[in-house]
Amino acid sequence: MSWEDQFAEEADRREGDAQGKSRSVTVGWTVRFPQGGDAIWSPPKPFSRKDPKPASAKSVQVCPAAIDFDRRHFVIPCPIDLTLTIGRQPNGQLQLMDADGQKSAMRPQGRNSMMLLHPQSEWRHPERPIIQIVAPYVFVADEPCYVVQTAPYLDYFPTPRPGVQMGGRFPVHIWPRPLSWGFEWHDVSKPLVLKRGEPWFYVRFETENPAAHIRLVEQEDTEELDKYLKSIVDVSNYVNKTYSMFGEARRIRPDKLLKPKG
Repeated sequence: MSWEDQFAEEADRREGDAQGKSRSVTVGWTVRFPQGGDAIWSPPKPFSRKDPKPASAKSVQVCPAAIDFDRRHFVIPCPIDLTLTIGRQPNGQLQLMDADGQKSAMRPQGRNSMMLLHPQSEWRHPERPIIQIVAPYVFVADEPCYVVQTAPYLDYFPTPRPGVQMGGRFPVHIWPRPLSWGFEWHDVSKPLVLKRGEPWFYVRFETENPAAHIRLVEQEDTEELDKYLKSIVDVSNYVNKTYSMFGEARRIRPDKLLKPKG
């Protein structure tokens, strides 16, 4: 039996119904940004549209499939105003540069604490740099649940970003680590413009019951969660294939991690 099956079986026993599937799943969210400045990180918000009133009963606005798809997405707003470019040092090495210079809303130490340019050996393509920006949102659940991080493809941007966001998917009931925002820069001749408050990326959640609704709540900062996070954060600095560690993580995981604030 896999670790996922074991966890699901235990969750079913706790609910008293080994065959049941939850009609709603509660997921907690919190922010872990050790550098301070917690106020820049806005709460996740349900995706919504500002469409005019439908003129027909057959309009897309009232399509059940489209409505169900949209409502399963939560928007993470961008925390900063920044225009980044890729420059080249005298030795030929690439570097991230703030195109706004002295007029930038961010100080250099702020940028350095939040973002990095990966070494070329870690790129997927030799001409497409990969940058990473801290996105310290942590999601946690006490029943089987995967978070899926995607680009904000439901929103329209008049000026598209000059590359693609790198997506991700992992189980937040086993591995509730902070997210990050990875970006593969395809056209380095164009700047990457980030605006505070604009959709930065989406998250949605996969559960045992595909029809289940997600109840997203702010997570209490508990000692149990803090200790567990410290045991799994940054393990990729020491080992490859972190998915292979899920079984060990499940062994040391407390029975309950989710605790809504208030």
